[in-house]
Amino acid sequence: MPEAGHYGYKKTDGICDGVCGEATNLVLPKGDVWDIASGVYLSLPASKAALTMSRLKCALRGFDLRALMALLVGAPILILMIYAHGQKVTYFLRPIWESPPKPFKTIPHYYHENVTMENLCKLHGWKVRDTPRRVFDAVLFSNELDILEIRWNELSPYVSEFVLLESNSTFTGIKKPLHFQENRHRFGFAESRLTYGMIGGRFVKGENPFVEESYQRVALDQLIKIAKIEDDDLLIMSDVDEIPSGHTIDLLRWCDDIPDILHLQLRNYLYSFEFFLDDKSWRASIHRYRSGKTRYAHFRQTDELLADSGWHCSFCFRYISDFAFKMQAYSHVDRIRFKYFLNPERIQDVICRGADLFDMLPEEYTFQEIIAKLGPIPSTYSAVHLPSYLLKNVDRFRYLLPGYCRRESG
Repeated sequence: MPEAGHYGYKKTDGICDGVCGEATNLVLPKGDVWDIASGVYLSLPASKAALTMSRLKCALRGFDLRALMALLVGAPILILMIYAHGQKVTYFLRPIWESPPKPFKTIPHYYHENVTMENLCKLHGWKVRDTPRRVFDAVLFSNELDILEIRWNELSPYVSEFVLLESNSTFTGIKKPLHFQENRHRFGFAESRLTYGMIGGRFVKGENPFVEESYQRVALDQLIKIAKIEDDDLLIMSDVDEIPSGHTIDLLRWCDDIPDILHLQLRNYLYSFEFFLDDKSWRASIHRYRSGKTRYAHFRQTDELLADSGWHCSFCFRYISDFAFKMQAYSHVDRIRFKYFLNPERIQDVICRGADLFDMLPEEYTFQEIIAKLGPIPSTYSAVHLPSYLLKNVDRFRYLLPGYCRRESG
């Protein structure tokens, strides 16, 4: 018990008063402390330690233990989910932060094999020419041998000159074989009309893949000039897997007064002609060549779009190894967020389900369109209006038809 005399009843634990709502200590004249709760008399050194513990206990009485545990467990899980699915969140919220592009002015496309070219031109508001224009088909080539064979056979009756450029480097700086040069014998039918070029890669580490892509497209622009293109010749600008239909090119070479630049609306397929995605592929274009003005490009160059003009078969490969190669080789390599994306068994499963190789949400500009395209692409069993060379050689290209999703390993 403290000595008799005058006591100071001043409260000193202001923190605990605020938290616990009661006085816990009395300070005595000599600076010693009497802990009211325990009834223990403490000397000055011992009182400081006890005061610290008292404050800690008092502070903890203000926390919900379950909430604290939820925070400790939930925070790491939240961070992991953001790391794993942050890209999905960004794509889903795209309608908030990005406005849709200006709509194309779509030109109706009329065609039937029994209608004369004069009438077809007239239906489009154009006049028929006395002689057709020359047509140049120019592509950058990576490793799409089967698709290139289908493309060139589809266009062969209408193309005057095929122009092909390949590199020993992918857009991402990976060294690769010259696949076309090694398989040139497959394209003997086009040899007399072929302007071929090879450009060495720059292999700059850490560079944005679109820089290398632009470098190769500029080189292709020079190769087109070497092919002796002239003013008012038609130039097709598209990737190998963006295949204009033969009758579309025939129409445009025979008709006068067509636009100087015209984008081609293509049917969008994924992995094969079993998985029809939509008809929103527009990057392919055809140009009435102008010296000093026309430049090879793969972006939007006009507002005019000719409807239903061919096929875009993306990631349409025979071998699983080719899928993995392209995933690492093309400009969107950043979409490989995890190494297991390249697992052959996973790739095969994704192909047969019509799912997304990169586990991404649809690239759309409205919530309605995003929600409508969520999940795998439904199978279609129609093989109508496909490239004729594909159907004539079905035993070689069966993997591209509905019902044949299994791939060879390669």
